[in-house]
Amino acid sequence: MNRHENFSAEAEARRDLPSRPWSPGEAERQDTLIRYLGAVASAAARHARAEEQAPAGVTAHPAPSAASPPQPSSPPGAGVPLVRDVMDVPAASLRDDLPYRDIARLLAREQVGAIPVVDDEDHVVGVVSESDLLAKVAFEASGHRVGRIGRLRERRIHGKACGETAADLMTSPAITVLPGATVAEAAWLAALSRLKRLPVTDRGGRLVGVVRRNALLQALIRDDVEIRAEVVARIESCCPPGDRESVEAAVHDGIVELTGNIPAAEAARLVAEVEGIADVVEVKNLLTAET
Repeated sequence: MNRHENFSAEAEARRDLPSRPWSPGEAERQDTLIRYLGAVASAAARHARAEEQAPAGVTAHPAPSAASPPQPSSPPGAGVPLVRDVMDVPAASLRDDLPYRDIARLLAREQVGAIPVVDDEDHVVGVVSESDLLAKVAFEASGHRVGRIGRLRERRIHGKACGETAADLMTSPAITVLPGATVAEAAWLAALSRLKRLPVTDRGGRLVGVVRRNALLQALIRDDVEIRAEVVARIESCCPPGDRESVEAAVHDGIVELTGNIPAAEAARLVAEVEGIADVVEVKNLLTAET
């Protein structure tokens, strides 16, 4: 290996290493994050399939976006978690005339990074965050001014930083979600908008709660015990009584391991059924065919 190849290999190795040692539990957190992203991707794929299968002349509901809150396209099936099942009630909020120093105190007291801004009738008109306050404080501390040919984003932030109240500092319109939306739809919206908390409003735009991203995560990802219960149910539906007793299922971090001795055709059908279970990361087929 010449000097150039050696340098390239070292650079590649450095890119593969974390910038700092992982803390205890980091590997588990990374695995959970991957499963979360997989669940969100599955929800997006199901939505895309529904749009493709929509009859001619029928307009499918658009995918959730930062500009339009997700609307449940049809009554969700039994067992599908909804936003109303995981949202926090009551939700802290503030009025649009609240001074920025009081906003900072409220964020600290509630231990949150952002909070909805509502009008006199509790309609959500925006969201004010620590970033908004940080721009304000930085402006006051440094006296930074934008040049005549400043970038649009910089000029917008500078304009907000000159404000004194929530109405001046907030980001508007707010990205919100309905309580009847599915958790998967809300998770997709949170991923698109990179928000840790989404205000939940009724159809009139009034604040009814707040849903946290980690609550969506926990609702989307079932633990191994729940996954195994569904695997056992699939075994009972796919295998006759004489065979199902010989099949064992173990689940660890979403990976299902099947062992036992059943006919090959029956084993193939069972593996396909288990692979279709939500949150199953992988199926290790250790089943052997009957002789």
